[in-house]
Amino acid sequence: MPGDEWQPKLDTYLDGELPAEEMRELDSHVRSCPSCAAEVLNRLQLKRAVQASAAKRYLPTTEFRERIQKSITIRRRPTFRWGSLTAATVAALLIAGALTFYVGLQKLHREQVFSELADLHVTTLASPTPVDVVSSDRHTVKPWFQGKIPFTFNLPELKDSEFVLVGGRVAYLGQTPGAQLIYQVRKHQISVFIFQDRALSRDLSTDTPVMRKLSFNAKTWSQDGLRYFVVGDATPEDIQGLSQLLKKS
Repeated sequence: MPGDEWQPKLDTYLDGELPAEEMRELDSHVRSCPSCAAEVLNRLQLKRAVQASAAKRYLPTTEFRERIQKSITIRRRPTFRWGSLTAATVAALLIAGALTFYVGLQKLHREQVFSELADLHVTTLASPTPVDVVSSDRHTVKPWFQGKIPFTFNLPELKDSEFVLVGGRVAYLGQTPGAQLIYQVRKHQISVFIFQDRALSRDLSTDTPVMRKLSFNAKTWSQDGLRYFVVGDATPEDIQGLSQLLKKS
């Protein structure tokens, strides 16, 4: 079956842990092999489901926590007294614990968002009609979204850059409608997602460096009330370059 030699490497590929040369070869193969593209999509969706449920599924039970607390109390009984803790110390411990929990929730939510966007990117590229408006002219693509999403946005001038606008479509992050634009740089395709910032969770960073997420490079930022996500298998430099053009548009 075509692609059998790559099947054992798909998980390592999705985690971005293959050598650079193999990553490029498998990237090229996935784009030309429908069966491997479908398998990649299935595994991406599985990873997202695991990330979404892990925090809930593996919470310790009440009985387990009670046993641990009793064990700690017995071991420390000769030298430790709760009464020796001042109110300020207890408050500091509670605040530290709350902050750790909150930061963990923020990280989990960001991972879920990027996983969902990676799924949308792969699904779009695997579709026989990846965009609903096909044009490299920003003055054609931008007006197409009027009346389809509850906001407007600007697109950059690409005349002196390596990037080419392929087209766009309406995308949904959860129940939030937004724009998905497809750009091409050399043989790589990049999705740019734009949503209203107020419609999304507030625990997304204002501006992030380019990150590696499920075999893709990604970047997000907030600007003029809109939330931008740039996702693709292009180099971090290309992701950063397109992001800078969008910020200046």
